[in-house]
Formats: sequence, structure tokens, C-alpha cells
Amino acid sequence: MAENAHTQPCADADDLPELSSGDSDDDQEQWQSMEEDSQPVVTCLFCDRFQNSVTETLQHCSSEHHVNLIDVINKFNLDDYGYIKLINFIRSTKCDPSHLMAQPDGPLQWESEDFLRPVIQDDPLLQIDLTDLCGNEGKVESTSGPSVDDADYNSLLLRTTMAEEAMAQNVETIQKLQLLLHHLVLREEPPGSSTKVSSITELRADEDDAYFSSYGHYAIHEEMLKDKVRTETYRDFMYKNPELFKDKVVLDVGCGTCILSMFAARAGAKKVIAVDQSDIIYQAMDIVRSNKLEDKITCIKGRIEDINLPVEKVDIIISEWMGYFLLFESMLDSVFVARDLYLDDGGSVYPDLCNLSLAAVGDKQKHQESIAFWDDVYGFKMSCMKKFVGTEAVVEVLSADTLISEPTVVQTFDCNKMRLSELEFSSNFCLKITNTTDCTAIVGYFDVFFDKNCCKKVMFSTGPQATKTHWKQTVFQLAKPFPVQAGEELRGKITVCKNKKDPRSLCVTFELRDKKLTYSVM
Repeated sequence: MAENAHTQPCADADDLPELSSGDSDDDQEQWQSMEEDSQPVVTCLFCDRFQNSVTETLQHCSSEHHVNLIDVINKFNLDDYGYIKLINFIRSTKCDPSHLMAQPDGPLQWESEDFLRPVIQDDPLLQIDLTDLCGNEGKVESTSGPSVDDADYNSLLLRTTMAEEAMAQNVETIQKLQLLLHHLVLREEPPGSSTKVSSITELRADEDDAYFSSYGHYAIHEEMLKDKVRTETYRDFMYKNPELFKDKVVLDVGCGTCILSMFAARAGAKKVIAVDQSDIIYQAMDIVRSNKLEDKITCIKGRIEDINLPVEKVDIIISEWMGYFLLFESMLDSVFVARDLYLDDGGSVYPDLCNLSLAAVGDKQKHQESIAFWDDVYGFKMSCMKKFVGTEAVVEVLSADTLISEPTVVQTFDCNKMRLSELEFSSNFCLKITNTTDCTAIVGYFDVFFDKNCCKKVMFSTGPQATKTHWKQTVFQLAKPFPVQAGEELRGKITVCKNKKDPRSLCVTFELRDKKLTYSVM
């Protein structure tokens, strides 16, 4: 669960202030400076020489080291992954150039998945398009001299064009980042855009990349691992139910540091496939090797929706997919994709059951600090801020003594049976009030169960009455508190759906006392 997730108001674009549609001269100069600074410097594959471009590097390898990289690619019929492994193999092993074309029959020396991990961060040789590189029949001449014939010249010209296109893509990426900043600040399409639909599609891709990138940061994994409620429950489920895992094939979706995969291997799994799109997968590979479990655990980088597993079916899917208010981040979508594609008949997803619950809150002091505060800020009226602050769901640890109702379950998620469409839902609820006071907020939390076929069933709760977890609770502050009486039944309706502009976030709407209140969990 991403620690850097935050909350933002779910408001209409018309309610929000406009940003300038143009950038200042200083901003443009700064962007240009960033573009100029991003010119690639390429290290040779076989020596310590630096070149100014990929094209110059290929020519240098051909003239100085007598290695035509295109010939190597063509000889061994390498695909994109094979090419990446080749580059990283050369850089990591410092192999003799003459050995590349003299590979024996059988597995290539760079076949190992270990060589998917970049040796040089942002290596320009890994960023070129393999189809464009090998699509032209002209090839770099494998001679000791710098001269090239007409075909070579055409090939080099093609690659120079590719380099220019790469620079143009860098500029485009920076422009997308500018658009993304607009989007993140306003949660709306950037003003003045004539291609709003395509821009938002690109922004969603950028946000998806940012989501996976956030899981490349070690602090997030440290926080999750140190959450004993979370981690020890998964461990206890597997260690106390070894009969479930004995000689089984297990898929770990969103494996992170591979802690769940290693639990499964130690519990008796025959094979564990660990999948993660973020760069943490490279550290996970090291972790698996350090614990001598590489014979059981296979790490794969990629989105489960995009990759092909080395097996047709798996017996068990494990995943720690839960987010704030259970559904934030939409990772359960990926678990369902994995289930529908790969889970064998009779297999199971774990955890298999989750409950989403609500309770009423009476905390006048907290309401004063977060909502009423804006009525008088150092003698100034800032009440307009309440319009935005009041629609932000707050993720925090709530004191159990502020609850003024019995909790009620508004939705149960059966991870083995639910369909993707059921993750957006509406549900009526009834909260039995236990205290006569003012209701100032509604709190949401979830419980997680490892139940199906388990001899030793385990569970954990993220509620205010339970031990604190890194998920905390999700609090929906009411703009205007209302009085309630002990014994009263507070009836309402909750609707949960994805934010159309950012599908990983949620829009949560409550209907209470003839009023409709909409919040965003982001």
C-alpha cells in the first residue's frame, strides 16, 4: 500500500481556480535547460571510452572492437528481452568481444533473468527500439578502420535520425510532466488544450507509471514490512497451513520484496512466481538469491496484465493488494485478472474474504481542528476553504472512544467469486447509535480473512478498536455535524466508484439525512 498516497477533493472543474495557460519565460528556460542537460553520454560496451550518442558508440564498437551489434542480434535472433540481457551481460561480465559470435549450441550465456537488471542506470543502449535498429539492411562495418560504405552510411544516418527522435521524445516527456502537474494540482484537463481526450489518456499512463515508480522507493517497503499485523498475519496463514502449499505452484501478484513469496516457499510450495512492475523487483531477485531460494522462486518484472507466465496454471494466488479504504489503488483489479487467466480449478486467491465497514464518529475537537478552523484563521475568514477541505477523506488513526455507533459491514468481497464490475457498488446501511451527542464524521475500515480450506484460519482488522496498521482508518468529516440519540438507527447509503480522471483513486458518496456528500480518497 503506497505510503505516498494522499487525499484530494473530488470537486467539479468549474469550482477550481485556473492556472495560467502559458509558462513564463523563466519556466521555459528552465525546461530547455533540463532538456539540454539530458543529452545522453554512452559508455562503450567493451572499454571505458565515452561517446556522445548511441550511433557513435555502435560505430566505435565496430571499428575498435570488431563487434557489429546488429550481427549479434541477427545471429541469435534476439527479441527485446534478449537484447536487454545481451547488453547487461556484456556490461556485467566484461566479456571478450571475440566470444560473442562464437557462442556454443545450447543456452546462451545471457539467458538468465538476472541480466534483465540494468548495470548502468538509464543506459541509452537499452532505450533504443530494436525494430528500428535492425530494420535496415545496411549494417555497421566490422572493420578496424573508421571508414564506412554507402550502406553503412545509410544505416548510421537512420540511427542518427533515431537519436533525434529520442531527443524529441524527451521534450515530449517534459511537456507531459508539465501537463501532469496541471492535472495533479487541479484534477482537471489543462486549460487551453485542444486535445483533451488524448492528453488525459497520456496523463493516465504517466500516473500509472508514477504509481509503480512509487513502489521502487525503499521506505514504502520498509513501512509495510514493519507493519507486524499485516506481515505476521500473512506469515501465520502460510506457516500454519502448510498442507495448502505443499508441492503447489503459487503466484505472488505485486510481490515487492518477495516476503510473501519466501513465506510460501518455506511453507512447502514447489514453485513460486513473483511478479512486480516496479524496480523493486531487482532487489527482490537479490533477496531471493541471498536466501538461497532461487530454485523455487522466479521473479518477473512487468504488469500481470501484460506478461506471460512460465506456467499455464497456478494453484494459489497470494497478494497484498489492499489500499486505503480497502479499494484505493485498484490493485484488486490486477488480482482478478491473474485469477481469471491463471488460477486452476479448485485453486484459491488469498486473502479470500474482506469486509468493508462503517461507523459513526463523535469528535467535536477534531471537527473544530479540521473544518471549523477555517471560519476564523488569525482573525480572517477563510470559510471558502471548507468547500475543499470538507470533501477530503482523511487517512489517520482514530481513537476507539470517539466511535458513537456499532459498526456495520457495507460490502463483503469474495476474492474467488467477485467480478471486476462489482468493485464499484452502492449499499444501504444502518448505524445503531450508542451515544447521545453530535455525529461529526463517518469512519471506514476493513477486515481481512484467510479462510478457504484453512485448518488454521487467520484474520486481521484495520478498525479503530484493533492494533494500528499502516492503513490506519479513512475518516469522512461532515461539513455540518448533526445531533443523534442513543438507540437511534442512523440510516444512509454509500456509493463507491473509481474516479474517472484517476482510476486508482475513489469517489465515495454518502446519502445521510436527505443530503448527499461526496468525498475523494486519493
